[in-house]
Amino acid sequence: MRTCDRRIRSRSVTAAFRKAWQDQHPDGSVIYRDLAADPVPHLDAVTASTSYTDPADHTPAQVEAYAPRLELIKELEYADAVLIGAPMYNLTIPSTLKAWVDQVTIVGRTAFVEDSPIKGTPVFVVASRGGAYGPGTPCKGYECVQNYLQAVLADLVGMEIDFIVPELTTAHSNPALPLLIPLADAPKAKAYEDAISKGKAAAPNVAA
Repeated sequence: MRTCDRRIRSRSVTAAFRKAWQDQHPDGSVIYRDLAADPVPHLDAVTASTSYTDPADHTPAQVEAYAPRLELIKELEYADAVLIGAPMYNLTIPSTLKAWVDQVTIVGRTAFVEDSPIKGTPVFVVASRGGAYGPGTPCKGYECVQNYLQAVLADLVGMEIDFIVPELTTAHSNPALPLLIPLADAPKAKAYEDAISKGKAAAPNVAA
């Protein structure tokens, strides 16, 4: 079984960002979460209900469900910057990343809160994809990674989002994309260049 090219690219580009940041801040602190190897729970009815109930009124089941959400939220609140790898799977983000987004997005705690410590926090998203979905491409209407994360992390939560986009990552391995091979190297190089330059300039602490 071949490992997904998009996942390889997002991991290698986020690694380049992280190295560039750590070279600038050798004494800095990094919290690393591999959501593929150690996924957070998806929302269920009980966990979702904690979003709309005062923590002081939580049932024992809600207390248990809310605890891991609170841990993830506190990580986000303490971060000076956040780095996310978001390969495109079937036109959108992996379900493991969606689970994390669902866990940390709570209206009144992290979303639509004027004085939230998360508001204004820079978040860098490596949004890798096998094809091309930018303006002017035939598939532009199917871009559901940047649009979704912009809506949730920026519009709801209030973070300052910045995308790094390695695209055409499957051009060399997908028999359906031979005409795109000459176009694939430029976005790859730009993604690494962007990751390194933005990693150097990022805030003092990055939670990846």
